[in-house]
Amino acid sequence: MTTNRENGSLYTKVVNGIATLEFGHPASNSFPGVLLERLTKELNKLSEDAAVKVIILRSEGEKAFCAGASFDELLAVENMQQGKIFFSGFANVINAMRSCKKLIVGRIHGKTVGGGVGLAAACDYCFASEQAAIKLSELSIGIGPFVIAPAIERKMGVAALAEMTLAAQDWKNAYWAQEKGLYARVFDSTSEMDKELEFFAEKLASYNPAALYEMKKVLWEGTENWNSLLEERAAISGELVLSDFTKNALSKFRK
Repeated sequence: MTTNRENGSLYTKVVNGIATLEFGHPASNSFPGVLLERLTKELNKLSEDAAVKVIILRSEGEKAFCAGASFDELLAVENMQQGKIFFSGFANVINAMRSCKKLIVGRIHGKTVGGGVGLAAACDYCFASEQAAIKLSELSIGIGPFVIAPAIERKMGVAALAEMTLAAQDWKNAYWAQEKGLYARVFDSTSEMDKELEFFAEKLASYNPAALYEMKKVLWEGTENWNSLLEERAAISGELVLSDFTKNALSKFRK
């Protein structure tokens, strides 16, 4: 099932210590600001929930995993403050994933663009299907992946970040993403992926929660400055989105 709600949907189901957090939006699971805010709050809530041992992050449907930022909202930005607030939405989600006390496992079932790649990179472990190609198209519309770049660089390295960013029109397939470290495992089908994901999550949930939390802290060492860093990056994007170049490019994409 896919949602038809204009502001998207967000559902959480907790079973045997495993919280499955699912987001959705009719525009290829893209993110308006209100949905980013809801996702941030839900991650913060699950971080403090003693009944939750591990989190699975997934999206609705069978096509795109996430199409990134809402084009409609990008086009509606009229000043730098609005722009910074919008891009801070992704910054807040990534920081919530980073500081979450629970390990987050990503289920990437389909194509992923821009901010969606950032979400995958901010997961602690990712399962993906063969269909989970990735692309960073931001330069082609006059901005850049500034907010999500730290998460991508941390997971995949500067070279992979540059290759994706500068070749802004090119899709990279799931096996390339696995080779670069974004995905831990890639599967031929979503059914096979889901079977292995369930088994993996059950194993994680059976481990000592204190050990899992300490491991999470180790994995994210050196990112303590991200609250301020991602805020600064959001301001850069918020300024660039006001340019005529970006407004024209977004209008063409929309058509």
